Amino acid sequence: MPETVRSFDGARIAYAVQGSGPAVLLLHGFAADHVLNWARPGVIDALTGAGRRVIATDARGHGASDKPHDPGRYAGDAMVRDAQAVLDHLGVERVDVIGYSMGSMVAARLVPEEPRTRALVLGGVGATVTPPRTGGRSPEAIAAALLADDPASIDNVAGKAFREFADSTGADRHALAALSRSDALRYSVRFDAITVPTLVVAGADDTLIRSPSELAERLPSARSVTVAGDHLGAPYDPAFSRALVEFLEEARQ
Repeated sequence: MPETVRSFDGARIAYAVQGSGPAVLLLHGFAADHVLNWARPGVIDALTGAGRRVIATDARGHGASDKPHDPGRYAGDAMVRDAQAVLDHLGVERVDVIGYSMGSMVAARLVPEEPRTRALVLGGVGATVTPPRTGGRSPEAIAAALLADDPASIDNVAGKAFREFADSTGADRHALAALSRSDALRYSVRFDAITVPTLVVAGADDTLIRSPSELAERLPSARSVTVAGDHLGAPYDPAFSRALVEFLEEARQ
């Protein structure tokens, strides 16, 4: 069972620690948790096997962490501060940060504010890092799909996919809708402030994102890698874990 720490507003944030060595912080995607995003695909095993101390959190609204239904509890930099609360609690002095999808959105905001960061991996995101703000993939459209009484009534393709995933994982749909309706994912990335070595990695069949290579070009010290799979499947490709391990080893030299 994961342990918990109280964040800045009293929310309990769950985390699990495995392995020993240089610290790596893992930030998972929307409607997942650290088990679904990192443990089951073998990412945690690959990192601990490479001599890393893995710190895997459950974001607020997810997994074993608190799941408020008030959008205000997700507002602003709440999830960034949650990640910092875990690092502070564990006394981490230097850390590599790996995000996937929503976790990459949090990581892109965390790293410019976190001098402890040595290297960064942005997984499952494209050129802007941020999600679409209008149209079928907007946060409001996703929230509406999550709260629909009858899943069969959902016409929105992206909304239907998120709803099916949330139902399959047993996620708290009201918490996820509150997160979607907050301003947590409405932000601007300070690309020039992400100066640590960065790897952008995405699945070749990921239709939810746009141009990972363009994102790498926008960052001062980044490169991109493509692995097999779509948005949900990419972390399961063994090449995904290999790319992370090899990149982090290079970044240490």
